Amino acid sequence: MELTTKKKNIDTIWEELSISNDFLFGKVMQDAELCKELLQRILPHLEIERIAYPELQKTINPDFDAKSIRLDVYVKDEKGTVYDIEMQVIDTKELPKRTRYYQSIIDLQLIDKGELYSKLKPCFIIFICPFNPFGKGRHVYTFENICKEDNTVSLNDGTTKIFLNANGTEKDCRQELQVFLDYITGKKSEDPFIQKLEEAVKKAKKNRKWRLEFMTLFMRDQENIEKGRQQGIEQGIEQGIEQGIEQGIQQGIQQLVSILRDFTVSDEVILQKIQEKFQFSKEEAKKFL
Repeated sequence: MELTTKKKNIDTIWEELSISNDFLFGKVMQDAELCKELLQRILPHLEIERIAYPELQKTINPDFDAKSIRLDVYVKDEKGTVYDIEMQVIDTKELPKRTRYYQSIIDLQLIDKGELYSKLKPCFIIFICPFNPFGKGRHVYTFENICKEDNTVSLNDGTTKIFLNANGTEKDCRQELQVFLDYITGKKSEDPFIQKLEEAVKKAKKNRKWRLEFMTLFMRDQENIEKGRQQGIEQGIEQGIEQGIEQGIQQGIQQLVSILRDFTVSDEVILQKIQEKFQFSKEEAKKFL
């Protein structure tokens, strides 16, 4: 009975997913033409003829003992330029340093030992966010390495980091990009590209293989939440039973909030779920949002 209920809950979550979910976004971007058009809207100054070597949900495991990364959409164009596109729903407060790490790991994949650094191709790391990562109200934040003493001097290292804020307030981007960012926040549009994305989302939800993959990942995440809680309890045995249980529960709730937000569940619903599941007052539950 419990498994049946869980399956129904996952089915409901799957049907309610939008393009802002990183799993679904990665699947939709398997369409090379859609991916190319999105990149062209983000980077209108580039002329991208075609997307080559698409690797969706690419995992890079460094050869040394370091943290591996999983990229939502990793593609190259016909010139060898690399594009990493990430859908980021949760503001982890660490995105700038995350782009730094991603850049270093990606560069390791682009040249082999003994090759000249000049062989490194341009690389764009792009984060699409439904929140403002820098608090200035812009829709687009583009970062390149320039001289601090003279901003007319560029390092020309070929790296660019772009953060897109779907909830921006300034008029700082082209209409073609604006309608896409509006779509991320749930707004409908008659724009042909947005219509194609909407159809691709509907088609993706009918894909049984992807549904099963999503369910598997979702159940794994749920298990990780429980493991985090158990680890907190076990740690509490050494540091004090009461303190350990408290820490385990807090970790579990924080991970639960993160997962629900990934699935675009509203804060109001999340707040209600925390109150019901953990018997917290509204004020106590608010601390986790």
